[in-house]
Amino acid sequence: MDKYILLDHGSGGLVSQNLIGSLFLKYLKNPVLNQLEDAAVLPPEHGQLAFSTDSYVVDPIFFPGGNIGELAVNGTINDLAMRGARPICLSLGLILEEGFAVEELEEIIKSIANACDYAGVPVVTGDTKVVPKGKADKVFINTSGIGIVEVDINVTARQARSGDIILLSGTLADHGITILTSRASLQVDGNLKSDTRPLHFLVKKIMAEAPGAVHTMRDPTRGGLGTTLSEIAKSTNLCMEIDEQAIPMHGEVRAACELMGLDPLYLANEGKCLVITAPEEAEAILAAMCSVSEGVDSCIIGKVTKKYPGRVVLTTTSGGHRLVEPLSGEPLPRIC
Repeated sequence: MDKYILLDHGSGGLVSQNLIGSLFLKYLKNPVLNQLEDAAVLPPEHGQLAFSTDSYVVDPIFFPGGNIGELAVNGTINDLAMRGARPICLSLGLILEEGFAVEELEEIIKSIANACDYAGVPVVTGDTKVVPKGKADKVFINTSGIGIVEVDINVTARQARSGDIILLSGTLADHGITILTSRASLQVDGNLKSDTRPLHFLVKKIMAEAPGAVHTMRDPTRGGLGTTLSEIAKSTNLCMEIDEQAIPMHGEVRAACELMGLDPLYLANEGKCLVITAPEEAEAILAAMCSVSEGVDSCIIGKVTKKYPGRVVLTTTSGGHRLVEPLSGEPLPRIC
């Protein structure tokens, strides 16, 4: 196998076929993908279809806690899970820069395979293109996913109601700070690493605990917690009241944010979710979340009210109040 990606690897000819056979099928093989047809034909499923797509251009492509490959797998799985869907398959599209090291590509494909195996969600179709050197930055990835939503599940941002309780499944801003410090080669004491992980196991546990009680789920990725809550507030014309003291955060993340003057409310997360639920089931759902590894640090961070329609209000650690606006600009580019 060649050491570096050549333009021929994207030609669709013999060199392309060799790359597919010696690398992609080596790690991603399954009965559907192995057919190498133009489209995957899936077995019938009962329920509503959920479909999502996302593209990943993270810089750096390798970072503490993961790389662009598993980030792409987990990100699309989580987008499906936030609608209450059971993910069943993924597509994988890669845009490679001429000259990209095949050894690094293999590491990424291996991580994709491991993430798919862990999640139980296979890649069933894909595509690879190669662009001339300087026309991309090493590798860009697109993943699309299909999931199945049971007919009685209706989880959307618009379903949040006054009186609902807001839960967060773990610590804030791990991914955003990890990417920033890795890119800038900053040394921060502690164990900074990305929180990238699939959330559909956690969602399955939540749904089994209290069917119908969960009104809204979102993963606060780009734009962070502040922007995600602002979007929910706007779509419902309700107020999201959150307590700064209740929001969990690793000490090293807090220290890095203070050092660099960043607000953790706007930093990306790749393995956390917001759950907005009926108040009478909140404690039971919290216990269910804490019982699985993806949600051990889950906590209640606030409630939905009518106090300031369409706004997010943060009670600060000093007891004051602050309006939280959506993120303006992009202080931390290419976090996913």
